[in-house]
Amino acid sequence: MAANAYDIGLERTAANYVALSPMSFLPKAALLYPERTAIVQGDRAQTWAETYGRCRRLASALARRGIGRGDTVAIMAPNTLPMVEAHFGIPMTGAVINTLNTRLDAEALAFQLQHGGTKLLLTDREFGPVIARALNLMAAEARPQIVDIDDPGARGGEFIGTIEYEAFLAGGDDGFEWSLPADEWDAISLNYTSGTTGNPKGVVAHHRGAYLNALNNVFISDMRRHAVYLWVVPMFHCNGWCFPWTVAALAGTNVCLRRVEPAAIFAAIRRHRVTNMSGAPIVYTSLIDAPDALREGIAHRVTGTTGGSPPPSRTFSRAGEIGIDLVHIYGLTETYGPAAACPMHEDWAGLAPEARAAKIARQGFASLAEEDMRVLDPATMLEVPHDGETVGEIMFRGNIVMKGYLKNSEATKEAFAGGWFHTGDLAVVEPDGYVRIRDRSKDVIISGGENISSVEVEEVLCRHPAVSAAAVVGRPDAKWGEAPAGFVELREGAAATEADLLTFCRAHLAGYKLPKSIVFGPLPRTSTGKVQKYVLRETARQVFGAVLFEG
Repeated sequence: MAANAYDIGLERTAANYVALSPMSFLPKAALLYPERTAIVQGDRAQTWAETYGRCRRLASALARRGIGRGDTVAIMAPNTLPMVEAHFGIPMTGAVINTLNTRLDAEALAFQLQHGGTKLLLTDREFGPVIARALNLMAAEARPQIVDIDDPGARGGEFIGTIEYEAFLAGGDDGFEWSLPADEWDAISLNYTSGTTGNPKGVVAHHRGAYLNALNNVFISDMRRHAVYLWVVPMFHCNGWCFPWTVAALAGTNVCLRRVEPAAIFAAIRRHRVTNMSGAPIVYTSLIDAPDALREGIAHRVTGTTGGSPPPSRTFSRAGEIGIDLVHIYGLTETYGPAAACPMHEDWAGLAPEARAAKIARQGFASLAEEDMRVLDPATMLEVPHDGETVGEIMFRGNIVMKGYLKNSEATKEAFAGGWFHTGDLAVVEPDGYVRIRDRSKDVIISGGENISSVEVEEVLCRHPAVSAAAVVGRPDAKWGEAPAGFVELREGAAATEADLLTFCRAHLAGYKLPKSIVFGPLPRTSTGKVQKYVLRETARQVFGAVLFEG
């Protein structure tokens, strides 16, 4: 291509081009608002100036241990002060932060630590025993250096390293000279998928994407400068949906909760005048079902962001009744968390609560930082009609899509086939252009040749006033091959029988979509609140498969 006037003498220089990285947010917060509270955990609080100094000491201490560009540093901790600091101190060295799921077993942890090539691990003492078991499963030469975190809220546990976190920081320099990455495409984080079948995949994110999605959160969550953000979503999940960096961009306040419980959440909202929070639908369900007394003294409204699994529309209307305005977002680990949103329209305000909630519960459109989200036929890669009926696969394209899967080029190639990231989520596009998920491809129930959306059946079950949460999976069926089976949690103090729920469903669902059975009890969930449907499928196979066999 021939050069033109706009190409000549207008090259990138240090004066007009700097790599995008969320690391740039921290020094600005410390410079502009040094005395504002950056992090609160229990009775401990520290300012942005103090936080910047501690993050630089962490980076310095890591560098003195030989940590640098391209190295992996893992952290095993709940939503605590060191977890916030790690999101800055580790990338400041050029290293990659790997936040470990605190509910994983030793085998899964050993795989991730070894596969990621972890050189140093920061671990909260409460998780010392499981980390010790994981280390014993690793090759001796692959075991990382260990730094213990002695958090005052830890319950039991043990120290397994040679130095404690505060002493480790004390050995660093708060004047440490760090720099932004030379290339914004450099990796900033490594997050492993759930790995419900086989080993999990390591999702690699870059500085550019983290920067853009951190700012993107400001828009989709309706945040303001100096927002007070309550940490409910685990920071180990997609780096807390990039909110550690968002809060720094706004010079806001991180309110850390080590354990997520309704009483603690409402107490924090009241004490710190929380403005924003994020969490899975189950978190908001627990708040909705909590005793009214826990909300006493809270006079302001909170904006809550929710995603992770398709929430029942009733969750949105009921959350509003207790002072939480929910914003529905959608995304995956591979898209840095939130990559689509369903913003409220002014004309929806006049709708009946349930009708308004049904609109908000959709997955919506690609967010500003994501270039595009479409529902495509995976066989033809053509967009499905906007008729609310034709099912296709949600696909993304843009700057907040992962670099790829670590050491797994085949999986990366498959995920990016046709120039789009394939999510595996099945959806329709409604006439107004909004996307609505029908199901995960693996969760569709095929009964007598008919496809049944488990999400649709769950939505109806959750409308029953006695139901707190529901999950639907396929169960063996002698006539139809498989049929829907409902697993239901009832609200505290509520009562309902299988006959009650089936009668209710019959009024709202076609006959072939009706659950053939209802099982009552707690639903198995991941640490981020998602229902583990693979566990329920196995339960259904064992229970109902045995019944068929005996028959």
